[in-house]
Order: sequence, then C-alpha cells, then structure tokens
Amino acid sequence: MARLTKKRKAVLDKVDADKLYPLADASALIKEISTSKFDASIDLAIRLGVDPRKSNQMVRGVVSLPHGTGKNVRVLVLCTPDKEQEAKDAGADHVGLDEFVAKIKGGWTDVDVIITMPSVMGKVGALGRILGPRGLMPNPKTGTVTMDIGKAVTDVKAGKIDFKVDKYGIVHASIGKVSFDAQKIAENASELLQTIVKLKPSASKGTYMKSVFMSSTMSPSIRVDSKSFS
Repeated sequence: MARLTKKRKAVLDKVDADKLYPLADASALIKEISTSKFDASIDLAIRLGVDPRKSNQMVRGVVSLPHGTGKNVRVLVLCTPDKEQEAKDAGADHVGLDEFVAKIKGGWTDVDVIITMPSVMGKVGALGRILGPRGLMPNPKTGTVTMDIGKAVTDVKAGKIDFKVDKYGIVHASIGKVSFDAQKIAENASELLQTIVKLKPSASKGTYMKSVFMSSTMSPSIRVDSKSFS
C-alpha cells in the first residue's frame, strides 16, 4: 500500500467523507484542498436515478455557465465559404470544410468543440465513427448544428457546455478552475445542477439526484448536499 505524504494526509484531514457539504462550503473547501501547482479544473460528478439505456430516461442538455469554464476552448467550424468570415469574427480557432474533413479522416481531432451548419451535415455525418466516441459530433440539440454560426461560437467561447448522462447514470462536467473565487465556483455549479433538475425525465421514479461530488484535478472528492436541488 502506498504511503501517504504529509501533504496528502493534511488534505484528507480537511475533508469529512461522511458529511454532506452545502454548495457554498464545498466551493470554498475545494480551493483549500487543491494543492497542484497548475490551475486545476473543478469537476462535478452527478449520479442520477435514471436508466440511460431507456430512451425516455436519457438526460442531455446544454448550460451557459455564468462565469465560464476558465478554459481556452478550441473551436472548429465546418461551414460553406459564405459563413467563414462570420465564424472567424466570432473567434473560431479553425474554419473551413473539405480540408478539415480530410484532416479528421486522417486522425486529427485537436479541438474541443465542432460547430457546423445543416447543409453540410452530409459530409460531417461521415465522420461519426471518429467524432462520436470523442464527444465531438455536432448535434442540433446542443446548438452545434445551426445557421447562426457566430452566436454558436460566441456562446461556446463564453462558457456554454453540453452534458450527457453516461451508461452508469452519471453526468460529468467541468465547471471552472481553482483560481475562481468560491462564489463563482458555487454559482457555476448551481447553474448546472438546476439545469439538470429541470431536465428530469417524467419516467424517472424515486430519488432523481442521488449524489453530487465536487473535485479538482488530483484532489479528494467532496460530497455536496443535493437536497436543495432535487
């Protein structure tokens, strides 16, 4: 068994594994126990009382975090030439179509979000086997297949994220950075949690939000009291 360092033990001593922390307290504590030398991401893991194998219990949506994610989101826009300038003006990192379709077929996926337009989905759809497993496939439900290219790029750059329950019934999402102050962390987390509550499927029975854990890169998890959201 690996021996705990003094630093790690001090961090673990600050977290009560049996306690349900109010969101504001958890947001302050996560800053205390994050000891990495880089600006770590803060993530939520939300276990839901749904069966994602059933289509009427799938939970998927988008949310605009009020304070952004703190990440530099790399955006690729696949569009026709008449929309290229709009995409560039909005801040897209890569803009084009055929050349990027070819690059992706060759294995390139060095982006975080891909935005496209309905008229070119025939070409983009052929990339499903590559983009799907990486969570990069554009989807009208998440606003990444649209004619309003400029707004879509602006929203993503400002902190709009999409989320989807995994096969275990858990939603994983990044909601900020350790460098954020505690109030901003709490407000971002609250926005995500309230959005998930609004998306509760009518077919879901019993406890919907079973547990919520907050953690940062390399930190222990803090259990958040979800009663005020469920």
